[in-house]
Amino acid sequence: MPHFAYTGRVQSGEHVQGVFDAESAAACASHLLRSGITPVSISERGHAERRGAGHGGFALFAPAVRPIDVQLFSRQLYTLMRAGVPILRALGGLIESTSNAAFARVIESLKVALEGGRDLSAAMRQHPGVFSPFYVAMVRVGEATGRLDEIFLRMFEHLEFERETRARIKEALRYPTFVIIAMAIAIAVINVFVIPAFAKVYAGLGAELPLMTKVLIGTSRFTLDYGWFILAGLVGAVAAFRLWRGSEGGRLIWDRFKLRLPLTGSIILRSTLARFARTLALSLKSGIPAAQALTVVAEVTDNAWVASRIEQMRNGIERGESVLHTARATRVFNPVVLQMIAVGEETGSIDELMQEVAEMYEREVDYEIKTLAARIEPVIVAAMGAIVLVLALGVFLPMWDLARVAIK
Repeated sequence: MPHFAYTGRVQSGEHVQGVFDAESAAACASHLLRSGITPVSISERGHAERRGAGHGGFALFAPAVRPIDVQLFSRQLYTLMRAGVPILRALGGLIESTSNAAFARVIESLKVALEGGRDLSAAMRQHPGVFSPFYVAMVRVGEATGRLDEIFLRMFEHLEFERETRARIKEALRYPTFVIIAMAIAIAVINVFVIPAFAKVYAGLGAELPLMTKVLIGTSRFTLDYGWFILAGLVGAVAAFRLWRGSEGGRLIWDRFKLRLPLTGSIILRSTLARFARTLALSLKSGIPAAQALTVVAEVTDNAWVASRIEQMRNGIERGESVLHTARATRVFNPVVLQMIAVGEETGSIDELMQEVAEMYEREVDYEIKTLAARIEPVIVAAMGAIVLVLALGVFLPMWDLARVAIK
């Protein structure tokens, strides 16, 4: 297991350092945070030389920047700036401490841009693959309000929520995905190897075959004769689908269709709305006007159809309509959420109410993710049962008929 040298601060402000064994820098950071230590820098022992080589001619093989790198970067910058460390000095320390060569080069470019007189948000905008438009917008607000350290803390919490949500969804879908892949492989093996062997046996007997057996043999022969064409057709269909989904109209249709899927549609919708509400609350708390905040939120929403509804809300607010009226016109939010928006608009605390909306959606998403596997299992069992039934009828019915004839 790798050894990570770390430096950090405890709640009293005392500087601490040490070495911890962990699978990754993120795992080390999580352990330190649970122990009451705020990490300032984490570096793998013996990794500095490899990272230094990545700055040279071997940059092509450097690892990509991961979301956890940006998350840890946000927390470290918050801690350093909170402690009074100038941002240029903080960036210089992070360049030396980060274990990801690609991200170290990104931080170095930020430092160079700041030394050249540019704003941090403008420098981050030059790396769209690392910093999202929402991240850049929040940093710009932090620069304008003088609360850049608070912005980095809020972005750390925001990225942590998104990381945990993705991890829970992947965990819930791991078993169903494995079962579906195993079923697809089993069907392919049966079509290519098993059914042709039985077909030879039945052909030698010369008996009349049941309809189900004829269907299975015909399907197997079609697969063997045109297998490469089928594979090429599937690849072409996938490529065409990706191109269509990449278009503006195709993405809008597909993203709306995803929200109507039987088992996962409600999870996708609630997760998207939770992200919308949390991002809007974070933007409003940072002092961004409602119309501008909705513009930023629409840019970072990962669903084109929901983004179009958010833009509809923004257009209504720009025309002077209330937030409640525009939210009701989208036909996305349930009555409880609309009531909370109404209360927040009346009391002037819509940012706090949107935070509660986000937490409500997050609880619903968490519950649906926990029960997702249980809801998918009956569908998988029914599909497996249908496959076994078809195979049993198609393969064994002729044997039973032959055995009956032999007994007579």
